Amino acid sequence: MTPAAARPPNASPVRRESRYRRGVFVKICGTTSEADALLAVAMGADAVGFIFAPSPRQIAPGVASDIAKRLPSEVLTVGVFRDEAPARVVEIVNSVGLRAAQLHGHETADEARWVRERVPFLIQAFPAGAPAVARSADYGADVIMLDAPRPGSGQIFDWALAEVPDGLRLMLAGGLTPANVSEAIARVHPWGVDVSTGVERSPGVKDPVKVRAFVAAAKATEAPDYEPTDGGPFDQDE
Repeated sequence: MTPAAARPPNASPVRRESRYRRGVFVKICGTTSEADALLAVAMGADAVGFIFAPSPRQIAPGVASDIAKRLPSEVLTVGVFRDEAPARVVEIVNSVGLRAAQLHGHETADEARWVRERVPFLIQAFPAGAPAVARSADYGADVIMLDAPRPGSGQIFDWALAEVPDGLRLMLAGGLTPANVSEAIARVHPWGVDVSTGVERSPGVKDPVKVRAFVAAAKATEAPDYEPTDGGPFDQDE
């Protein structure tokens, strides 16, 4: 296995409506307010995540729906779930008007593929080093996220474990901050990065200075090379 950046064979039909922002793809997660969502977008984030699983950053679907309606169409809005019934995941993503689901629990490959068939885009998360990572291609996800064993803890894991099967996109999470994201990208070469705790003032409340610094640091790095096959979602170039 190698750090990956290539498009998976089941790439989503979702396409950006404006030019892709160059650099590594950046997702700001744990968003709980419209102000923080608009802040992330204004600072150059490519995706905004809403956590529906139990968490200090948990948000109600109705609130997330109101926020998502205010965001530009090219921003990937992501609902984050942990061990939720697949039918409920699909129901929330589609009724709220989100563009992606992120599964962050103990979902099976069959469950993940079932969800992927019914939502525009799927991020499948695993703890770095978990045995299931070797079989992550079976989940049919558009992106594989590797995180620390305790998601949302702000803990860094050993980046040497940040590997996914060849041909899959890798999104790196877990303990990233404005101070270490450049080093993480240089060492791992992920397709994207995800942050929540590292850009917060308090749980669920983003710090504008940290958000700006994180996005700027990530976007200043060179995105990994890969050859798009169909002009699908989030191409490096149009």
